[in-house]
Amino acid sequence: MGSTASSGGSGVSRGRVDKRQAILDAAFAVFARRGYAQACVQEIAEEARVAKPTVYSHLNDKETLFRHTIEAAADTLMAESLAVVERLRERAPDDDLRVALADLAHRLLRICCGERARALRWLTYAQVARFPDLIETVQERTAHRPRAALADRLARLSLAGRLRPCDPEQAAEHFFALLTGPLESRSRLGTRRVPAAELRVIADAAVDTFLRAYGSD
Repeated sequence: MGSTASSGGSGVSRGRVDKRQAILDAAFAVFARRGYAQACVQEIAEEARVAKPTVYSHLNDKETLFRHTIEAAADTLMAESLAVVERLRERAPDDDLRVALADLAHRLLRICCGERARALRWLTYAQVARFPDLIETVQERTAHRPRAALADRLARLSLAGRLRPCDPEQAAEHFFALLTGPLESRSRLGTRRVPAAELRVIADAAVDTFLRAYGSD
């Protein structure tokens, strides 16, 4: 009987977690479509296919809902970026480094230019007066942590002789700057969609420049 009760409790908990995620997903879609001021909890509830009181039972008010929605979107982007960086670990030691880095750069740019990332940037900066701390939260999860993960990969490549001896954190910072600098100038501060062909050009140019600076002799 104890086992059955435990299983039942787990099911209830799992259902609550799933419902909360559905609310956050719906909220992000509505906030991205309407903006914070024009979005209403009723529309979010309808998008999530739950009752309006259910939204309030999970997330107390509109401000709390917005904050958690932004954090959840940032977490999703962080997970995608970390998974891309992790691909460097999976490559064979004798793989072509230029090809590996170009693949990494292109995948990171696709994440950065995706609809979720563009909507997240727009929402975060549009509401900076009301939620000033969210900019730091978003940057920590979508930029700082992926950059730290890349620094770890670059340190290992340097130790293996694939890159010259360097400060891996600085090298990772330079790598990301080579991607985001051209991206911002071409996409109106990251809010306009950049064509796939342009992303490939930016990625290849970034890798060429990076390897000129950090490539092993």
